Amino acid sequence: MIRRTFLALTAATAFAMPVFAGGHSKDIVDTAVAAGSFNTLAAALTAAGLVETLKGEGPFTVFAPTDAAFAALPAGTVEDLLKPENKDKLVAVLTYHVVPGKVMSTDLTEGMTAASVQGSDVTITLEGGAKVNGAVISTADVEASNGVIHAIDTVIMPPM
Repeated sequence: MIRRTFLALTAATAFAMPVFAGGHSKDIVDTAVAAGSFNTLAAALTAAGLVETLKGEGPFTVFAPTDAAFAALPAGTVEDLLKPENKDKLVAVLTYHVVPGKVMSTDLTEGMTAASVQGSDVTITLEGGAKVNGAVISTADVEASNGVIHAIDTVIMPPM
């Protein structure tokens, strides 16, 4: 019973801790995939042709929506975005979640804005917990070899 509880707690908190303390040998994509709660994001990155970009040198800061965040979108939204004819829109949505450079949670300030790779700014608020464009940063500072991931509870949409 103790072992099962420990394993459950380990699995539940694996993403809350630096995944590869010290060396951070995995890039952002591999770190997110290893976490197990970003399967939809991984599929979207593949469909958008962005996997190699986020495996690149960086550094990048990724505000990564969880599978639950994608599931909370209106029915059919994810399927529609994944259609080949909507690739440009998918790329815009995904790159809106990426900021150049490595921005740790300790770097965040109230009202801070940052230009996303998509081109539009995202805004950070801290009241009631750290948020990006209103999406709660549920897990911060997951370091990777080429940047950092902050898990968020909502898919943020760029201004269109």
